[in-house]
Amino acid sequence: MRDRKKPFKYIYLILVLLFLYTPILYTVLYSFNESTLGAFSGFTLKWYGYVFTDSGIMDAVLVTFSIALLASCFSTVVGTFAAIGFFSMKNGPRMLWNAVNNIPVINPDIVTGISTMLIFAYVGLGGGYFSLFLAHSAFCIPYVVLSVLPKLQSLNPQYYEAALDLGATPMYAIRKVVLPQIRSGIITGALMAFTMSLDDFAVSYFVTQGSDINTLSTLIYSAAKMGVKPYFNALSVLIFASIFILLLIINKRADITELY
Repeated sequence: MRDRKKPFKYIYLILVLLFLYTPILYTVLYSFNESTLGAFSGFTLKWYGYVFTDSGIMDAVLVTFSIALLASCFSTVVGTFAAIGFFSMKNGPRMLWNAVNNIPVINPDIVTGISTMLIFAYVGLGGGYFSLFLAHSAFCIPYVVLSVLPKLQSLNPQYYEAALDLGATPMYAIRKVVLPQIRSGIITGALMAFTMSLDDFAVSYFVTQGSDINTLSTLIYSAAKMGVKPYFNALSVLIFASIFILLLIINKRADITELY
């Protein structure tokens, strides 16, 4: 009976993989298409050349990756110390703050984007680079907290207490005892924050309203209103490759963490 079910399992798996990856394979294939029309007419790299020579696209690339880098660094520092603070609380307050931390994770991106835009407009920040940095940092921090907390929960608290008994200050004990032992969780959280910032559209779209700043996602969206451009495929492949590499690094870090 089990042998009869095996072919159906493989067929089902193949169909799911085709459904998920056919659009990606199509995008990769047609990023090398000579023609601007639908039919494949020959191999070319000119669309990749166009991506790297267009000033508007390169400005968006610079904004996207610089915001992702700055927001991931800032959110990693804030999220790590927030996770340490949550972990040091009693069960009741800890559960409450964990629930508060999880709200941005389960909250729809469009709600986060609209609410962030309204808050920034109310305080007069506008839609500039700094506003985009703050918005990305805000929704990245919960992911860092979720990455660091499991490492803290597996940490032996006696090491920290022993450092205090030996005369270390709380900050020195955290820096020399706690942080080295949760390093893998911090790195995973930083990579996750970078990926989430790089992949964002909704928050960036609403926060940058009324400004001339574009990320890659908002640039593609604006250009797509005037019709699909052939360089979209090349740009999408580059974005996918960047995120895919980061995900491989995150998974590798997770595998190393399990070993230790």
